[in-house]
Order: sequence, then C-alpha cells, then structure tokens
Amino acid sequence: MPRNQEIIRQWRLLHTLESSRHGTTITALAADCNVTTRTIRRDLAALQEAGFPLFDDRDQESGSVRWRLGGQLLKGLETGFTLQELCALYLSRNLLEAVAATPFQRDLSLALAKLEKLLSPRLRTFLDRVPSILTAKSGPRAQKADLSDGIVGKLLEATLHYRIASMRYDSLSSGVVKNYVMHPYRMAFAQGGLYLLAYVPSYKDIRTFAIDRIVSVSLEQQTFVRKERIEDDVFANSLGVNTGPGAEVEIAFEPHVAPYVRARVWHASQQLRDIADGGLVLSMNVCHDWALRSWILSWGPFARVLAPAALAEQLGSDLQAAADRYSHA
Repeated sequence: MPRNQEIIRQWRLLHTLESSRHGTTITALAADCNVTTRTIRRDLAALQEAGFPLFDDRDQESGSVRWRLGGQLLKGLETGFTLQELCALYLSRNLLEAVAATPFQRDLSLALAKLEKLLSPRLRTFLDRVPSILTAKSGPRAQKADLSDGIVGKLLEATLHYRIASMRYDSLSSGVVKNYVMHPYRMAFAQGGLYLLAYVPSYKDIRTFAIDRIVSVSLEQQTFVRKERIEDDVFANSLGVNTGPGAEVEIAFEPHVAPYVRARVWHASQQLRDIADGGLVLSMNVCHDWALRSWILSWGPFARVLAPAALAEQLGSDLQAAADRYSHA
C-alpha cells in the first residue's frame, strides 16, 4: 500500500476517535476505513508510538474493547485547541509560508516556532511525514521591501487609530517619487504582495498602493473620519489588484481548452454557456484592467473576446504588437 494512503488513513482515525465520545472498536474502525483489523492495530500502534494519547478500555457489560483519544491532550496547556487542531495548524505551515513573503514573515516564523514547542518531538516527527502529500507552491510575489523603518507598523497604527499620514511613494507607472497626504483605510495581501488602500483627499478617491513601493511614512497628529466604505473583499471586481467598478465581458474558448476553463471558478460572477462546436462562452462582471487582459492573452489563440468591442480591439492590437516583435527577432 502506498505510504501516502497510510498517513491519510491514520489522520482519519484520529478524527474518528476524537469525535467518538464513548470510543469505538477496532472492528468499526476497520469497516470505516475499508481495511482489515490487523491494519488498524498497526495504525493505532504507530499513532501511540508517535505520541498520540490513545488507550483502550474494556466495556464491563459487553466485554468489547473500545479505543479512545485521551481527554487531557496537552496537559497544562490552556490554549483552547484540541491536539488535532494544533496538529492541523502545524501541518498548514507549508501553506502559510507560501504566502508569507510579506513584512509579517518574521512574526509568522516566531508563531510557528512556538507552535512546534507545543508538540512533542515524536508528534512532530510523525507530522513531518505529511507534507509529502500536502504541499503548497507560492506564486509570483513582490520583492521584499526594506521595512527597517517600521513602515508597516506605522500604517497599522494609522489604520487602527484613524491617523492622517504623509507618504513618499515610488510610483512604478510614472517612475517618479510622489508625496501624498492620505487616510489609510486597510491593508490587503493579494497576488504575492501587500497593498494599502487609502483615501487621498487631493484626489477625493480611494487609491491602492503597493507597500513595497512606499519610501517613507510619517504619522500626523490629526485624525480623519472615513468618507467611504470599503467592502470586505477589496479586490472583488478584479482578477488582480484593482478596486475599480466591474463591467460585463464575454470570452469564447475553443473546444481544446474548454474543459480547463470549466474546471475552475475564475470569478464569483462568472457564467458559462456551451456552444455548438464544443467550446464555451464565459461571461464575467469584472474590471477591464491589465489583470483581465493578461489573463485572456494567456490563453493564446484559444480565447477570443466577444464583448465589449473596445476590449476586443485593444487585445487585437496587443497581439499584433507582440507578433510584430517576434517577426523582427
């Protein structure tokens, strides 16, 4: 039997035992996992060896032996977590570290180090086998900014206490360092980067700033009153990092890629419509920003914008410009 199946089964046993108030029998566990009782005995022995507090208890009336998971899972530990919850957090460190290329990397590492100390060495050894079947790959992320001057800390202070802030910002689009007076509303992590959403009085609008592009921040004594409300999902209308309004878009996909398009939820507003040749049409209400255009272009010749016409024309120009670059290579 593959090693991965064994690890999954043993984790399932722990959940079954935890949810069984009066314990359960080896026979019942074997039936639940569709394996022999001999296999279950080996699994229970392995879990006990790993340090999980498992014990058997003979029912005085029926004479059957029922297995239980110890009630005092972590003696003296007042966390409110069960052992399984702590183990799950420990296992999720791979997923957390995949999105941890932020100023919170150090704090996350310290928190995970504390978590490790709550688990015995034998438990950690057992759990360290699981990432072979549960892993995470981080996507593109922002270059780590130099935050020695406490930029994120100041922004948190400004956001929590409604402090007006002055900022010097190295704009990637203009290539110029600009000065802003702003009202910091919220920070958000998206697409490998940390972003600040702030109301800029001179623009009378909320703007999005990449925190790794902030040169310096200083807090003023004055406070501000929020003028606009930000939704919980701050980039809900965009496939990327954009707070602009959504607009309808229709894209036709060739039969060759239709199964891949159908297999994912690309946006909460999406609707799919099959077409006669085996392809499909996907419609969404999203920002017509660079994130949308680059996503459509990533499908190459297998995607075509049906509406709006202006977006189709713009993408056609982008593709022609790209073809021209290759033709002169």
